[in-house]
Amino acid sequence: MLEQSMKSFFMFLSQNKAMNHAAKKWGLKFGASQVVAGQTIDNAILKVKELNEKGLTCTVDHLGEFVESKEEAMESTEYCIKSIETIAESKVDCNLSLKMTQLGLDISYEFCLENMRRILNSANKHNIFVRIDMEDYAHCQQTLDMLAELRKEYNNVGTVIQAYLHRAEKDIEDLNGVPLRLVKGAYKESPEVAYQDKNKIDENYFRIIKQHLTNGSYTAIASHDHTIIEKVKKFVKENNIPKDLFEFQMLYGFRTNLQLQLVQEGYIVRVYVPFGKDWFGYFMRRMAERPQNVAFAVRGLTSK
Repeated sequence: MLEQSMKSFFMFLSQNKAMNHAAKKWGLKFGASQVVAGQTIDNAILKVKELNEKGLTCTVDHLGEFVESKEEAMESTEYCIKSIETIAESKVDCNLSLKMTQLGLDISYEFCLENMRRILNSANKHNIFVRIDMEDYAHCQQTLDMLAELRKEYNNVGTVIQAYLHRAEKDIEDLNGVPLRLVKGAYKESPEVAYQDKNKIDENYFRIIKQHLTNGSYTAIASHDHTIIEKVKKFVKENNIPKDLFEFQMLYGFRTNLQLQLVQEGYIVRVYVPFGKDWFGYFMRRMAERPQNVAFAVRGLTSK
């Protein structure tokens, strides 16, 4: 009960616009610097280089939420393009992840679509893959509709499917052949659209992993769950699925020893490296996912 209350509390904070806006002025606080790689793309690239040297590949994400004006969305679009150009200039092994609400999805679908085209044109020029992060359920269908539109023109784009949604299995079926990141899900959703029981979410998660892998589609398994990872390793071995058809993904600052262990075992491991001034919502969701992560915040408050 206490853990559920803490999860709800952190999810409430993650969606609080006033707190998010205030956090932009604070700098990285409460231990956030342990899981957010600085406030600029240059900060993030330094971390990416360190991770590449250890055999890890990466994806960077310029954090941003609650974009309310076209000016803000245009700034985010320009920063995504700048990030792509910096990745290319630095010659690091890295992709780009982004959220479409940051690019104006809540302002205008067509406006966001045009921003996405600009980003993908730059990414295509530099042979960089772009991952559209899945947000809350309210944006799920819009995200998939836009992905379908973009896939008519670009091959270097994919998205994320969340296992806690009842629709996940059908979405995987519809997205056969599309590179997907598969996750359990990090937003608070109603029982009408999402599983609430952890065991059911875990079961569905492994089910859609097997489904996409069996389809022969490139699959990114984004999880820190050791049990899930071991089940995937067993499944791909038993079904002769080559290691270059999938990768494990983990968050920057989490399970670093496990990341390196998987690399030593010959698996592709990609680290999700977030950066930016708009860090608060992301950090609060990490607290909500695993309340034991509060240790990050405690250390941040007590350290000098």
